[in-house]
Amino acid sequence: MIRLYTMLPSGNSYKVRILLSLLNVPFEKVVIDHERHEHKTPEFRKISPRGEVPVLEIDGTRLWDSSACLVYLARAYGKGQWLPDDPLQMAEVMQWLALAGNEIQFGLQYARRGLKQNRWTAGTLEQGQALGKIALDLLEDRLKSHQWLALERPTIADIACLPYVETAPEAGMDLNPYPSIRAWIARCKALPGWAPR
Repeated sequence: MIRLYTMLPSGNSYKVRILLSLLNVPFEKVVIDHERHEHKTPEFRKISPRGEVPVLEIDGTRLWDSSACLVYLARAYGKGQWLPDDPLQMAEVMQWLALAGNEIQFGLQYARRGLKQNRWTAGTLEQGQALGKIALDLLEDRLKSHQWLALERPTIADIACLPYVETAPEAGMDLNPYPSIRAWIARCKALPGWAPR
């Protein structure tokens, strides 16, 4: 049995819910109370030492990073489509996961969290937006001539990047100058089984 610890405003949790839904994998959802900061309690830190979500629990083993969760699900249930076995193709997918965990997280995610929650954990709004612009420019450049971020088909690269790119306006970053990104978001959300927010 798979258990997902999640919070409703978490884009990182949303990534895992998207892939679980696309793969039609049954799971138990445990919602952590964001307003009460339940994720920072000593009890929850026994589940997630970082005090963050998502956490995916599989037969007693806990994965407490969204990229690790995506890799596990893609390998366990994805039959090679979402994360291929070929080393070069795998590396092509993983470089986008690295972007999601760096420029997108420290840029778009942290700027969004700062504006919405007035919680600034790494840098200022201007620094977050500067990193976010790097990410958006990279994505737009790729998507001008490709439908997907890697391998000409949907992979966990797309899932890892989309949640905080989609909410870039909440980080004070307009997506109107990025038509290829907006078209890609629509393509992703049109995939059969794509989970709603």
